[in-house]
Amino acid sequence: MAFNHNPVDLGYQELLCETGESGRKYLSPQGKAYPSITTVLSILSADHIREWRKAVGNEEANRVSRVAAGRGTTVHALVEKFLNNEELDLSKEMPNASAAFKSIRGILEKRVDNIRLQEKPLYSDHLGVAGRVDLVAEFDGKLAIIDIKTSSRVKTAEDIESYFMQEAAYAIMFEERTGIPVSRLVTIMTVDFHEALIFNEHRDNWTKKLIETIAEYKRRKLFGHV
Repeated sequence: MAFNHNPVDLGYQELLCETGESGRKYLSPQGKAYPSITTVLSILSADHIREWRKAVGNEEANRVSRVAAGRGTTVHALVEKFLNNEELDLSKEMPNASAAFKSIRGILEKRVDNIRLQEKPLYSDHLGVAGRVDLVAEFDGKLAIIDIKTSSRVKTAEDIESYFMQEAAYAIMFEERTGIPVSRLVTIMTVDFHEALIFNEHRDNWTKKLIETIAEYKRRKLFGHV
C-alpha cells in the first residue's frame, strides 16, 4: 500500500541540537535552549542503569548498549523509508534489525495512515522541553502520537511508563505548535524472537507525572545533580 501524507507546517524544518555530558538540548527558533524530553526522563532510570552496569561490567554494558542502539537506529530508518513509500532491501540489513522491522511491517500497513509529521523536532515553551517525534499519524483512523521502540525482551506497561510520558510530551508539543490536539498515544514495540507489542494510552493519564518529572529534573539541575 501507499501511505498518504498530509504534513502540517511547523514554521521551521529543523532545530539546532547539541549533545553533551549533561544530555541533549535543542534551540527553539526564538533562541531558547530546552533539554530533550529523553534527557529529562533519563533521571527515572539513572539508578537502575548504574546498578546494571556495575553488575555486568562496563565492557559488557557498552557492548549491549551498542547492539541495542544500532538495532534501534536501523529499525527507525527502515520505518521512515517504508512510510515514505520507498523501496526496501532488507537483505542488506543486519538480521536482528531486519527481523524487528518485519515484525511491525504488517501493523504499519494495516493500521497507520494520513501521516502529519515524521521524524521532526518539536518543542514546548509551556513545558520547557523539546524532542524529535517518531510519527504523528492516524492509527486505526484516529490521530495519535506513535512511537517505535525496540527491545530485547517482552515488557509490560509498568516497565515503560517513561515512554508514555515521552509521548504525552510530544502530544503537548504538537498541539502547542499546530493547534491540533492529540490525545492518543501508541507505542509499537519490536521484541527479539517475539511478536511485536502495541500499547495504547491517553495523554491526560500521563500529563501530571510528566510535569512532576520535569520539575524534579529542573530541581536536580539547579543543585548540580544532573
